[in-house]
Amino acid sequence: MAFRDLRAFIKLLEQRGQLRRIAAPVSCDLEITEITDRVSKARRGNVALLFENVEGYRVPVLINTFGSPERMAWALGVDHLDHLGERVARLLDLDIPASFLEKLKKLGELSELARFAPRLVEDAPCQEVVETHAPSLDWLPIMQCWPDDGGRYITLPLVITRDPRHWRRRNVGMYRLQVYDDRTLGMHWQIHKGGAEHHRERERQHADRMEVAIALGADPATLYAGSCPLPPIVDEFVFSGWLRRERLDLVKCKTVDLEVPAHAEIVLEGYVDPAERRLEGPFGDHTGYYSLPDQYPVFHLTAITHRRHPIYPSIIVGRPPMEDDWLGKATERLFLPIIRMIHPEIVDMDMPFEGIFHNLLIVSMRKSYPGQARKVMYGIWGLGLMILTKAIIVVDEDVNVHDYHEVTWRVCNNVDPRRDMVVVDGPLDALDHAADQFAYGAKVGIDATRKGPLDGFTRPWPDDITMSPEITAKVDAKWRSLGLEIE
Repeated sequence: MAFRDLRAFIKLLEQRGQLRRIAAPVSCDLEITEITDRVSKARRGNVALLFENVEGYRVPVLINTFGSPERMAWALGVDHLDHLGERVARLLDLDIPASFLEKLKKLGELSELARFAPRLVEDAPCQEVVETHAPSLDWLPIMQCWPDDGGRYITLPLVITRDPRHWRRRNVGMYRLQVYDDRTLGMHWQIHKGGAEHHRERERQHADRMEVAIALGADPATLYAGSCPLPPIVDEFVFSGWLRRERLDLVKCKTVDLEVPAHAEIVLEGYVDPAERRLEGPFGDHTGYYSLPDQYPVFHLTAITHRRHPIYPSIIVGRPPMEDDWLGKATERLFLPIIRMIHPEIVDMDMPFEGIFHNLLIVSMRKSYPGQARKVMYGIWGLGLMILTKAIIVVDEDVNVHDYHEVTWRVCNNVDPRRDMVVVDGPLDALDHAADQFAYGAKVGIDATRKGPLDGFTRPWPDDITMSPEITAKVDAKWRSLGLEIE
């Protein structure tokens, strides 16, 4: 199912009982955060929230939109997040077909991404209202999320820039934006991200301006695409079209030479001066800690366009579990087939919410030769933004990486620290506060696989304790008669 815009997704969520409209008056300063935090962590009642009566504003706030595995899967047009990986696996299946017809079919599949290039339109809902004379952010219910934040923050934007070296190549990223006043924003371009690279290149060129567009409230697949750590050569809007199975409509901005999703709710147009910096932060971040203030570029507003009655989308981050965890889980499932194509011994992987995407990765593998677990560790550290992974745990192929009880058991019983742990230095996430240096420090790999002669291990390795299949089947047959109810 392709959603033309955010409103179509809201309609589906409401039909499926996954959205709650809040008519009671609430403040966008801290109150919405407290309400949403309770809902996103609830075992029951975790729904998307549409605050229709935000004190002092006429614009409603939509939040917790992607805050469950079901809603995240529906947003990407699948029933289960694993189905997303299956689509990617089919796209990457490069085995030579047996027949000419199968070859033709495979060529069609390989050209699938190209067929979903975005198309340019003249008229767009996001430009029903255009303000270029005196644009202001004051009418938007931009939230202060946490008490010690440096101010109010736009937290779910699509920030669009053009590559100065390859003008046809754009970057669409999701970077927080601190409100300084009604015309300027702090642009949190982290050092490893695509927008930051575009900005550095403009600095090297001694350019006076870098044009930027910010889309708020695009359709759900496009919103997700902006959060996904895609390679620079993959256009996020093409990827969105592939996810939606339908080309994305774009429209030219009014004051900058950029294109934005035509069915977005709100668009901010403007520029960044590469020579200008301003203190941004602190900000209550997805690590569960406040990220420290630092100098970042400044966005200057030149225009606002929007629908006549727009919806303002937002997200809060903090100590997990929260809505952004499910964005990360979708990326985990999406990239598994790609990683397996490069490292075919990998069976599955899991990025626990507590690891905040980049701090912990659990991976299972088929072991065939000495040192293979370390080969997997080093290989993962060489893949795109996986370079930021602080800890990698490798387990055997029969271990369920999503069962943290089992993984912990294997680590505690299978690991000799001197033999099975490797510590290396390398890049770390810019939000890592534990390292001695900014964005650089130590990482650890843990080989929690069973050891044997292949590993130079000469002692006998004990067998797992398991019940015999005959007894298991016998108890299964009489279970109902026992009158025991367990979960």
